[in-house]
Amino acid sequence: MPAVNDRTGRSRAIPRPFILWREVLTAYAAPALTAGTAGVVTGQRDLAVAACTSIAGTSALVAFLVGAWLRHGGRPRRWTLALPSAAVAVVLVAVATGAAALLGWFAAQWPLAHTLIPATAWLERLRIDLPVSAALATTIVTLRWRSTTASPRSCASQPTRK
Repeated sequence: MPAVNDRTGRSRAIPRPFILWREVLTAYAAPALTAGTAGVVTGQRDLAVAACTSIAGTSALVAFLVGAWLRHGGRPRRWTLALPSAAVAVVLVAVATGAAALLGWFAAQWPLAHTLIPATAWLERLRIDLPVSAALATTIVTLRWRSTTASPRSCASQPTRK
């Protein structure tokens, strides 16, 4: 990243622009590589498989949904700029993790009760994989997006559309 000097003379890095497909690709590749490597090194075949399916897939899907919602057609919602970055991340992580936890619980319970699918370890993994992946992806995408947006003070001087 190129460095620039601000008014105080300190050098700071200019963040990469927020490009959704890059964020989704990173959200898939990072957990697939880390969890996949951990699965291979520790000899946990189910973790290595889950790394490329439920873990990385959930991360990519959540990154896409949260990133698209944050971009809101190129015009961010006012509260996402007004609140501190950490507060925005906490709110979105709570929503995404809650939704992923419900989906994981449903996916682990419903097929067993209503179909002939036998109980398997990968169905039980969904209860953990989905919410953890959603929390990590939401946090990273939210903080990355927020680092590329203008500060609320600079947005206050711009006219608002009604």
